Amino acid sequence: MCFFVFKRRGAGFVGSHLVDHLMLEGHEVIALDNYFTGRRRNVQHWIGHPNFELVHHDVVNSYFTEVDQIYHLASPASPPHYMYNPVKTIKTNTVGTINMLGLARRVKARILLASTSEIYGDPEVHPQPETYWGHVNTVGPRSCYDEGKRVAESLMVAYHKQEQVDIRIARIFNTFGPRMHMNDGRVVSNFILQSLQGQPITIYGDGSQTRSFQYVNDLVEGLIALMNSNTTLPVNIGNPEEHTILEFAYIIRDLVGSDSPIVKKDAQQDDPKQRKPDITRAANLFGWKPKVSMRDGLLQTIEFFKHELDYERTKTEETKLNYALRNGEYMKEALKQLNAMHPSSETSASSANLR
Repeated sequence: MCFFVFKRRGAGFVGSHLVDHLMLEGHEVIALDNYFTGRRRNVQHWIGHPNFELVHHDVVNSYFTEVDQIYHLASPASPPHYMYNPVKTIKTNTVGTINMLGLARRVKARILLASTSEIYGDPEVHPQPETYWGHVNTVGPRSCYDEGKRVAESLMVAYHKQEQVDIRIARIFNTFGPRMHMNDGRVVSNFILQSLQGQPITIYGDGSQTRSFQYVNDLVEGLIALMNSNTTLPVNIGNPEEHTILEFAYIIRDLVGSDSPIVKKDAQQDDPKQRKPDITRAANLFGWKPKVSMRDGLLQTIEFFKHELDYERTKTEETKLNYALRNGEYMKEALKQLNAMHPSSETSASSANLR
């Protein structure tokens, strides 16, 4: 019998895809989420399954259960989300990681930390191998996330050395795919949403900064392969296919079939100039490489965003209709009571018009 625990984002973007893969492999899954960025409907299709449990919980508080493996996907990952509440972001990555390591130590579970390529900061080495120590501004607007994850990695290594906790560390590079939040403020979601809505595609800076984007299915397969490997070293999980942000904007606009103009705004503080993973370690240690091309993954993501926009429009229309119906019933009842108290031809006529 195998239990897997997803911390913080079991109903989130990556966590929900991880749930899918593990459930389809026949495992028993406990998913924890505080719904800061996660959505219940991302795992709605598993609710009621005997091997699945969804728990509303925040990892800054202790959690007690018997598990074999823990996937610790803590912390919001998009800049608008983690900069909205930097103290909470730091606490999740420090206190939350201590709590999960404490659980792993007590029940002798293997624990995987979802770390990030952001620990490399604005790198001076390109591409970035795991041996690179990084170039991070410790007091910049992104530091709550960057430094939070660096501390989380340090905690993992300390518990491994001192308490013999069996650890895995995944340094995740930019990831996209279905179930992304449309308004999470990241490049992929921004560009797709702006293209679909015919709005200007916004680039910060001159667009020459580079990124490497991986499809979520590749990431999930990499996380599972790392969890089942024998290494305790940090491992990059990303797609080395590199594009400038300007190139990426044109690619998405073409795939959507949009005529949105591309506009440039002032560069954001501490935005990395380049980002590309060296995935030699993952390939050598457990044979992982990304399989899905960026274009194929983007087509799947664009279709998801189209459905999301339709869903949001439908929900908005339903809300308006329900409000109108409730307001109409309220007015009918008010006029009925007014007629009973002060009968008049005018109010009676108004009441009749509402029937």
